[in-house]
Amino acid sequence: MRICGIKLTHDGAIAVVEDGRLAFCIEQEKLDNNPRYQSIDRLETIVAALAEHGLDPRDVDRFVIDGWDGEIESQFEVVSEGTPVTLNGAPYVERDPKSPLTACHGSGLVLGGGVFSYESYPHVLGHVASAYCTSSFAKAKEPALCLVWDGFIFPRLYYVEPSGVRFIECLFPMMGHAYAAAGQHFGPYRQETRTGWNLDIAGKLMAYIALGSVSEKIVTVFGELYDQHFAGDTKLAIEYRNNSRSEDALLTAVHDFFDAAEARLVAETPEDILASFHAFLERLLVREMAIALRGLSVAGTRNLCIAGGCGLNIKWNSALRASGLFDTVWVPPFPNDSGSAIGAACCALAADKGFVHLDWSVYSGPNMKDGPVPPGWQAAPCSVAELASVLADGKPVVFLTGRAELGPRALGGRSILAAATSLQMKDHLNKVKRREHFRPVAPICLEDRAVDIFEPGTPDPYMLFDHRTRSEWKEKIPAVIHLDGTARLQTVSRKSDHPIAELLVEYEQLTGIPLLCNTSANLNGRGFFPDASAACEWGYVDHVWCDGLLLTKTG
Repeated sequence: MRICGIKLTHDGAIAVVEDGRLAFCIEQEKLDNNPRYQSIDRLETIVAALAEHGLDPRDVDRFVIDGWDGEIESQFEVVSEGTPVTLNGAPYVERDPKSPLTACHGSGLVLGGGVFSYESYPHVLGHVASAYCTSSFAKAKEPALCLVWDGFIFPRLYYVEPSGVRFIECLFPMMGHAYAAAGQHFGPYRQETRTGWNLDIAGKLMAYIALGSVSEKIVTVFGELYDQHFAGDTKLAIEYRNNSRSEDALLTAVHDFFDAAEARLVAETPEDILASFHAFLERLLVREMAIALRGLSVAGTRNLCIAGGCGLNIKWNSALRASGLFDTVWVPPFPNDSGSAIGAACCALAADKGFVHLDWSVYSGPNMKDGPVPPGWQAAPCSVAELASVLADGKPVVFLTGRAELGPRALGGRSILAAATSLQMKDHLNKVKRREHFRPVAPICLEDRAVDIFEPGTPDPYMLFDHRTRSEWKEKIPAVIHLDGTARLQTVSRKSDHPIAELLVEYEQLTGIPLLCNTSANLNGRGFFPDASAACEWGYVDHVWCDGLLLTKTG
């Protein structure tokens, strides 16, 4: 059985699952230096992705489109060979909480001269399926809870087991985009005109709050306003909850909430306000999760999957992991919509076989393209051991190898790597990437050494949790320590067959340090470099290594 999952809207992607194995997932932002969050507007994009992997649309048994905005159904306006096509799909959230995995069936998917039928599942269920089916819980056939918190919705809790899924409850009435909206009112991303959705702000705020301190006075203000505007028995709060399916109404209410906060917090600094709002939401999340768990009497409630855009907030993930409420917390490397094509395919799989484990690798993205050596650069063979010497000499390197990683974080397939031994390296990397000075650079570290350097230092292969740097290492690796003493750690098994593991081992043998700086290799506001030529043309790092070839700037 070959299933093709399709995400048409932002974070557009095409994923193919063959007999329970993820064959590939092509996120559009990772092709041709496309802008981040690139959607799919032309159906020829799907045909091209299939052809790249030797497939014709007729080789696909089932097409599945991820659901989107709409209470009853969603609608997509796309183009096929210049002709407008309208496709109908499932809504954002399931219509029947007792039977969430209900498909919407459609026809008219025009691909490569053929017209195909398709099915569509609610967007939120795609998040549930992508998280659970890639987890160790699914592999062990254990049930789990799944928390889905996206920009447009309140945090939703589901119970998943191999035989099915059911909705439990919304934990509290706060849309996920509230975090980014706070940044439109306070701090460096403040905007006088606050319309639409800004997908870039949330991750930057998570870094910016390290400049501030949590004030219990400010937290109290946010608590009072939360009750008044969202959670209480006021007319304002009741109207807000009644409009929970209206994107515009929710966003307006959230901005009104922050306008009220501005009026009461005029004497406070923006960094303290944002740090305190983060703390307020984190405490609310953990508290309401604990309350929900007390009302459950089913097996598997010690297992938690996290999905939705808010699953990229490493501090909230870490708070849930440290809460003692769960034995294991799983966040896939694509909790946001970059995993929605995979989730759509998994929904179709679940509809037939139940929520079974997906055989998958994080390195299932686009292959590295071949390209010419640009003028002003020279190429020479370079082993991984030789590359480790370049890094040990303090020279940053663009490191490109094999198939790209899935999700928004660079995990050693499309990375800029550098020695972490100098604080100036962090400043240098932020400068060449045109990032703010307070943005952190992540460590990529050998798994068996991480516990010696970080607390807790547990295996975290996808850079989705917070770790504190142990005091004896702070002066040794200053480039990867955030302003608050934490690090967004990625661990790599020494036994992995990925080239990044071999490089870390060679670098450790040279320096005694088992980690490097790791940041994404991309143009500002774009997806990963598709080939070595693109990295050379960018030109802000003098060394580009691509599958055994080192390109060095000569000009």
